[in-house]
Amino acid sequence: MTAKELDIQKIIDHWKDSSEKDYQTMLNLYRSEDYNWALFLGHLVVEKLLKALYVKNKRTHPILGHDLLRLASNAGLKLTEEQQDWFDRLTTFNINVRYDTYKQDFYRLCTREFAEEWKQKIETLREWLQNQL
Repeated sequence: MTAKELDIQKIIDHWKDSSEKDYQTMLNLYRSEDYNWALFLGHLVVEKLLKALYVKNKRTHPILGHDLLRLASNAGLKLTEEQQDWFDRLTTFNINVRYDTYKQDFYRLCTREFAEEWKQKIETLREWLQNQL
């Protein structure tokens, strides 16, 4: 491996490791019924794996931003319509927890049932992305 390839692998590993830590935190928040924050962390879990794939495929640092569909598209991933919809919706979890104007509406939306549905979708996306790394 060349020095450049080592650096690329180090960056990929950074994003993967960070995603795994966030995944464990997401599960802890879910268990404590902090569903809105669990889903926010779920967004970060997926975002960081997408950034790892971006680095793997493009051999450069990932683009800035939190738009998962944009990140996946720019990473060169072939997405189903369902995956596109999931990435698009999951991106809103990032915004909804960060900004007070959206926070209360999102908090009310995050029932146990809603959180369970999205936890499963996050885990499905996570596994799919990990398999591509």
